[in-house]
Amino acid sequence: MDTLLHTPTSMAKRPCSFPSSPSPSPNPNMNNQLDNLLRTFLNLADSPSLSIDHSFEHLLESSPCDADKSLLIDRALKLGSLLLEAGKRSARKRSSVHNSLTWALPPDLTIKVLSMLDTQSLCYAAATCSMFYKCAMDPLCYANIDLTTVVPKVNNAVVSTMIQRAGKALLSLKLGIVPGPIMSRGSCQPMVYGIQNAVEVSNFSWNDKKTRQGKESSILSRSCLNPLSGDSGAAGAVLRGLHLYNIERIDNTSLCGALSACPSLLDLEIIGLHVELRQTLVSVSMNCPLIERLFFESSKTGRDDSLKSPTCVELVNNCPNLTSLALRGFKLYDYKLRILVKGFRKLKYVDFSTSYSITGSFLRNLGGNIGGSLLEVMILRDCIHLKELEVARLFTSVLAGDFKYLQHLDISNREGLAAAGDSYGRCYSSSIIPMKQVLEERPEICLLAEFPSEGSFIDISQMTDSDLNSEVSLSSLLSSIASDGSSFMYTSESNYSSDQTSGNEEGRDSGYVVCEESSDEYDYLLG
Repeated sequence: MDTLLHTPTSMAKRPCSFPSSPSPSPNPNMNNQLDNLLRTFLNLADSPSLSIDHSFEHLLESSPCDADKSLLIDRALKLGSLLLEAGKRSARKRSSVHNSLTWALPPDLTIKVLSMLDTQSLCYAAATCSMFYKCAMDPLCYANIDLTTVVPKVNNAVVSTMIQRAGKALLSLKLGIVPGPIMSRGSCQPMVYGIQNAVEVSNFSWNDKKTRQGKESSILSRSCLNPLSGDSGAAGAVLRGLHLYNIERIDNTSLCGALSACPSLLDLEIIGLHVELRQTLVSVSMNCPLIERLFFESSKTGRDDSLKSPTCVELVNNCPNLTSLALRGFKLYDYKLRILVKGFRKLKYVDFSTSYSITGSFLRNLGGNIGGSLLEVMILRDCIHLKELEVARLFTSVLAGDFKYLQHLDISNREGLAAAGDSYGRCYSSSIIPMKQVLEERPEICLLAEFPSEGSFIDISQMTDSDLNSEVSLSSLLSSIASDGSSFMYTSESNYSSDQTSGNEEGRDSGYVVCEESSDEYDYLLG
């Protein structure tokens, strides 16, 4: 390429006996003649197309040979193409000038407005005119990148381009495939219990971003997050939110590498990724000390039991600002959840839906001064081993004045609650769970309960006080169970292959002895 740009020194230049004359300046008369000719030619646009066709045919017939006729046709096509492109360019320039004159906002405010658009709308706006395109190239417009789609159509190149445009202004990034809400299986309908009657809320959902089952695969690869660590990690250094949905090719290594480039991360949401819970939490604990919200839904419900007690302790110690924690679809045990719920002093939101091995015993003695007192939302939906007894204990503690800030509680289970002492039995009895009393004393609580229609469901709005008094009392049941002592003992973790094992045959990690529930348990584990 350099040889084309520079004249070789070995070549002798031809001598010139006369000084080179300057290039002739354009002749104004020639330009005027060309303008007049073009104006006259453009006036032909008002003529009937049939007359122009006839004139062109006459011109072709007057040509002596076929070569001349072909030349005339090529010139006509070329001239028409040149006039078409000139007309389009002039139209765009006029539109841009018009938009600049009529658009009321200066460029800085225009950029501010464009930065409020979602990513797709921003691309549409940038394609309308050159003025919007120039404003849309400002990094502030790409501070919040949302490339989630219903069908896979975003590739690594698109992600890289968007992140490069944002640069150090990048605040949040959303990637992957997010389908519409999936209706829950079974014939039961979700119910919100009130004092007067029950109200159906079949459209209620705390999370519409369900994992996809048997849908299209994302075309994003495991390297789609590499731009976060590029340019010395400039983009990831200021990232506040990272949401990843159903990107099957992302593995533990690629996710942990991305998290290592995001020390300022506050919000992490992971749904449907084939990554391990323990490794992800270890990476969060090491690299994201400021995190406030963690939402993690497993891609293989109930099969990931990798979480260990030391990981829980490290997460609590290294991420003290966590206020929202969701671990959905994992095989969890109550003593590990107790470490988390008691340890995070600012925790307001917990969601352990569809998690295996949770009986609810982690809630004992919570809600007071020892942890969990700030909880506003608690979701234990479809936890297959959630025990009726532990739910009753929870309601009793609420009546006793604990969980003062609780506003939403979901204990729904499409298979019913686990019976006390029988992991195979499913039951629900409103005489055991003081639901009506809780709603009377704490009317601000939104209580969501969905149970099988064919089960022993009893509508509390139809029950009278005499009906409640005629049943076995809660206190007598709790005392009989407590005297047995079996509910307080922890054994080794059961194998996942036995889904019907009662919820908290809890395991012991190496070096961690878990004994009877007490208010000193968390401190003991830390020691």
